[in-house]
Amino acid sequence: MSGTSEGTGSAADRIRSAITERHPAVPATATPSRAESELRDYRAAFNAAHLAMAVVDRGGYVVAANQALAELLGTEPHALVEQYAADLVDLAAEARTWQAYQEVLRGRQARLRCTRRLKHPDGHSLWTEVTLGPVPGTGDVLMSVADISDRRDLQARLRHLQMHDPVTRLPNRALFFERLSAALEHSSYEQGGTGRIGLCYLDLDGFKAVNDTLGHRVGDRLLTAVAARLTQCADQSGYGRTGGHLVARLGGDEFALLVEDSTGTEQLAELARSVLAAVQEPFELAGQRLSVSASIGVVERATEDTSATALMQAADTTLYWAKADGKARWTLFDPERNAHRMTRQALSSTLRPAVERGEFALEYQPLVDLESGTVRGVEALVRWNHPQFGTLTPNRFIGIAEEDGSIVQLGRWVLQTACRQARRWQIEQPSDSPVFVSVNVAVRQVWDSDLVGDVAEILADAGLAPQLLQLELTESAVMGSAGRPLQALQALSDMGVRIAIDDFGTGYSNLAYLSRLPVSVLKLDGSFVHGFRYEEGTHPNPADETIVEAMVQLAHRLGLTVTAECVETAGQAARLRRVGCDTGQGWLYSRAVAPEVIAGMIGRQAAAAAASASAAQPDGPA
Repeated sequence: MSGTSEGTGSAADRIRSAITERHPAVPATATPSRAESELRDYRAAFNAAHLAMAVVDRGGYVVAANQALAELLGTEPHALVEQYAADLVDLAAEARTWQAYQEVLRGRQARLRCTRRLKHPDGHSLWTEVTLGPVPGTGDVLMSVADISDRRDLQARLRHLQMHDPVTRLPNRALFFERLSAALEHSSYEQGGTGRIGLCYLDLDGFKAVNDTLGHRVGDRLLTAVAARLTQCADQSGYGRTGGHLVARLGGDEFALLVEDSTGTEQLAELARSVLAAVQEPFELAGQRLSVSASIGVVERATEDTSATALMQAADTTLYWAKADGKARWTLFDPERNAHRMTRQALSSTLRPAVERGEFALEYQPLVDLESGTVRGVEALVRWNHPQFGTLTPNRFIGIAEEDGSIVQLGRWVLQTACRQARRWQIEQPSDSPVFVSVNVAVRQVWDSDLVGDVAEILADAGLAPQLLQLELTESAVMGSAGRPLQALQALSDMGVRIAIDDFGTGYSNLAYLSRLPVSVLKLDGSFVHGFRYEEGTHPNPADETIVEAMVQLAHRLGLTVTAECVETAGQAARLRRVGCDTGQGWLYSRAVAPEVIAGMIGRQAAAAAASASAAQPDGPA
């Protein structure tokens, strides 16, 4: 084994050269006795230094080692000479470190610093910081090895405090996301993993009441007890690659159980059921018996198809579903339900500007006189021509508009557009009985806007008579009217506008209100009309006919007209006509259509009436 340097001269000569280089105050022509004295001083300092050091030649062999290094490695200094330095401090363990070490030996890199865990001959491990740099004026390298075990221990303790919840001692949010991100790395599943991950995300139902009534000290003790039960559940069900599942407290009363190498939704469902049962068992704390429950959102999916953010968003959404569905339950993530939620959110965020962008349009469905078959009016039905989702019917967005208040802006646009269209038909097709237009009004429009003022302004602007406008409100909205809504309805009625109760028979059905409200029309819900229909193997429900006939007679006694919705067959129309219903609306007559189609109906109706009147005239003189 060659332990000499590639340079010329002995190690002592090279060290002496290094001293001259480092101490230019010592002349190169100094007498040998003085140089030897300086060298002895340097070697004495080298050997007595508390920092473990060794001089390594270009071949990577130890030229000299001090006492501190020998003690660190559990040997004697002379035993280290001519040893391969890389083996002493395990520099070949990592490819990048080994490559950098070779560059330092060749003089192509000035310095290398790395951390190494070394094994002492007595069996204990120690953490060291290894630094290598050139000895000026020579081809050698000075290697220093510092024992940083105490520092590492302190860092580990600080990290534990930083990464764990002080109340429950569970991993906290930071450590949870660190572990989650690591679990989602594809490389971690290369050796026998499932490539899937699961998450149970829960919070406690009723925890706030415990804090508010018994104080935070009892609340903290409850959290600690819950943490213990969650950990027990995880330990009992954990059989993954890590030997268990991570249980973390994410904050407040929120906890998470991370399942690496999930085997499928059944494993997650089993874990969720055990957690739910464990949490629902009463707790004995501070001499009191406390009962809480948990709502749990469960998500399970392939790691390659998700990210930490996406997984947590899905878990948070599913937890919300569990609470909305009644709490004290676990709910599995449903992509279809989530797609509906995302669509609803997308619609909500774009609804207001959609009115300004002109994305809405009106279609009209005829209201037909059941006796004569003529079109008496039309109902305006709004459609949203959404650039992403296509044409949307009112049931997809009206509820959203009512929640966020944009129904006021949208409702005013519908009223204005419908009244202008009704006036246009009246001008284009003059008649003694022009068709009226019926517009749906949400109760929030009455509360959040000056509906009476808006209607008066819109009618005046369009030049439409108030008698040609009908406003439809749902039965629940009208029957519960009081104060301002009732005053608004009365003012509109006094103005000449007709008020109709939509979907009558499905809400309060408080008949006492009918005599006190300014209502002109009852629109029977389609569920009653459906029972009038003959279908293969079935017969019409006689009870439906009895109920409808009674409501029609009652309405007529009160001076109201009755419109039947969802009329689909001639048989239904005939039976409705027989019980006295006034008008019908449904696919038998027409679906909701564009304004020009209605104009054609009105035109044909006017032409038929003119022809009938002409035929009824007596012949002139011969």
